Amino acid sequence: MSGLGFYSADEFRRRSRSQKGGPIEEAWRDHGDHVLNPAWVNATIQSKLKDAAVLVPVIDDADGAKVILTQRTVKLRKHSGQIAFPGGAIDPEDGSPEVAALREAEEEIGLDRRFVEPLARLPDYYAATGFRITPVLAVVSRGFDLTLNPDEVDSAFEVPLSFLMDEANHQRGTRDWNGATRHFYVMPYEDREIWGITAGILRTLYERLYA
Repeated sequence: MSGLGFYSADEFRRRSRSQKGGPIEEAWRDHGDHVLNPAWVNATIQSKLKDAAVLVPVIDDADGAKVILTQRTVKLRKHSGQIAFPGGAIDPEDGSPEVAALREAEEEIGLDRRFVEPLARLPDYYAATGFRITPVLAVVSRGFDLTLNPDEVDSAFEVPLSFLMDEANHQRGTRDWNGATRHFYVMPYEDREIWGITAGILRTLYERLYA
């Protein structure tokens, strides 16, 4: 398969629906930051967690699929200023992570759900900030316009899927957090640093679909 075909939206769709590694309910410990921080994750899952969902929006482009990411505003209480997927807490009326992810994408960046095709989920990501996050994989058709919510998002940008799914771009970093050392993935892209939860989810995407 050619490079463009390997990282096309059609191939992403196919791989999303036939992931490696078994059922997502049993696979979360085997991927991403969880492997790097087993003690931290074990402590996190003992706490009372809020359910959240993020949309992993992969744009269908002829020259290779691209992923929409956001830069969160510094005004937010949690994860301020970080690179993130559109997403947030699952409200009781949402009914599913898919509905919550679509709603949050509309509220944060104005991504009309008519352009979005949800495909599958990745294993949950357990965040030390108190969230159990379900990543929802989706293909996005061109034709959409984004309108950013300035209370939540400073900017939105696109990164080639081929860059994010290249293991050579997956670096490792460490940071002291609450008296302990946390290990995480870092994916520098142009003048931005993708790290933490977002990089951990992208690493899981790589391990489940492209490794």
